Amino acid sequence: MASSGNTPARTALQDVKSIAVVGVSTKTTKFGTSAFRELRKHGFEVYPVHPSMERIDDVKCYRSVADLPLTPDCVFVSVKPNAAGEVVKQAAAKGVRRIWFQMGADFSEAADKARQAGLDVVSGRCILMYAEPVSGIHRFHRFFSKLFGKY
Repeated sequence: MASSGNTPARTALQDVKSIAVVGVSTKTTKFGTSAFRELRKHGFEVYPVHPSMERIDDVKCYRSVADLPLTPDCVFVSVKPNAAGEVVKQAAAKGVRRIWFQMGADFSEAADKARQAGLDVVSGRCILMYAEPVSGIHRFHRFFSKLFGKY
């Protein structure tokens, strides 16, 4: 798989149907859980990943990307940066083509590893600002991102 480096966030979800969300939690305030729920509402086929959770919202959780029953179009990473390297390794081995690192943490090392492994990378952007139709606070954030040329 040839590396194309960074993928523009505004086009990164155009051809995506299935997304593995790494970082769902029993804590409803965690972003991975919010992203899982919102992406499902937007019609994506979403696979939650957590090492010890059995289910979330009556959906089976998988212990790792390696344990997924299929190769998702995208892996969304919402874990601590020190755990992201292993996610990249598993995603590359699984044949994933795109990985999205949630904004708010320094995923630069994991993003570099992903690029070296040939994955398309989105980093430093909130996935919910790009999952159409965008609503609520994410619509507001997207408006300002466009306004300031960061979309």
